Amino acid sequence: MRLTLPSVPYVAGSPVGDDGAEDLEPDAGWLLRIWAIAAVFAGVALWRSVVVGIPVRDPGGEILRVRMAITTGTFVVLAVLDAVRRVPRGRHHLLAIWEMLGRRWPARRLLRAASALLAYHLVYASYHNLKSWDVLNAPRDHALTGVDRALFLGHSPAVLLHTLLGEHWSAYLLVVVYESFPTLVSIAFVAAVVFADRIRDGVVFIASAVWVWILGVASYYLVPSLGPFHDRPQDFAGLPHTIVTTTQTTYLGQRAHLLADPSAHDAFAQVSAFASLHVGVTAVIVLMAVYYRLRRTALVLAGYLVLTIVATVYLGWHFVVDDVAGLAIGAVAVVLGIVTTYPTGRPGRRVQAVGRLPGREWSA
Repeated sequence: MRLTLPSVPYVAGSPVGDDGAEDLEPDAGWLLRIWAIAAVFAGVALWRSVVVGIPVRDPGGEILRVRMAITTGTFVVLAVLDAVRRVPRGRHHLLAIWEMLGRRWPARRLLRAASALLAYHLVYASYHNLKSWDVLNAPRDHALTGVDRALFLGHSPAVLLHTLLGEHWSAYLLVVVYESFPTLVSIAFVAAVVFADRIRDGVVFIASAVWVWILGVASYYLVPSLGPFHDRPQDFAGLPHTIVTTTQTTYLGQRAHLLADPSAHDAFAQVSAFASLHVGVTAVIVLMAVYYRLRRTALVLAGYLVLTIVATVYLGWHFVVDDVAGLAIGAVAVVLGIVTTYPTGRPGRRVQAVGRLPGREWSA
């Protein structure tokens, strides 16, 4: 049977279109699997908390409460933008937009989206606590420096980049690239849920992001490290003082504080190098754009990923081997995310790209 859809923009393919009430699934097993993973990971964090004798923390509310507030605000803004683009041209008035929001987000669909996003934040908060306690392990930066130098025939890849790109304007540009990462992440995983016709398709992104945080913190414990800026500060002495320099100093101070007094209420560290999750998470975003068939977006994001890799090495955050590991983790996380959401494959339909189309035929 052939089904022709009206002209509507959409991300993930299904004959749902604008009507969220038609976003039906025979069961919510995909959501339960994500929550099971989140619960187990949170359990690991609680177990590790007991082992190290440090309670789970949310310093200043920045890891959980603030992030959830940002996600809620981002969801609302993107949901309104999504409703605006779905309303037929010439009808962009408040009542039509409000009606479209109601069609897109009936109560059950909204609750499932909120549940998936909450599971993500539970994993993210657990990740940050486990990352904080990783500083109790002896760092192995010297070994990673040796690997990098072996790969580059005895040279420091960061110094090579400084020589090639200079140490002034390039530094400021790469700082902007590096510091834009949190904003990109905050928008990307919410956008996947909001713009997908089927919540389950959007949750593929959530599941992949969950896995990248889990695999990333596992790599921290596998090879504890702080980064080239700590192991070879002389390689970065020629760079201008920027927000990155301040952050690196802050992170080392946080580490020293936690090591000196783990029981202090504000003892919380945020520095680990292997593997680079700046690279790993960005790789997930690029691969998700490919998965959703957003070809132009994927190309732009691939360029951003390249700049991110350069920035991590240039600014001293990561060794080259950290970035290679980050790419591998990102790829594995996407595979696991797809399998978690669609363990037996996505039945009968292909994932489609964003775009206002004259019509779309589906096999059903």
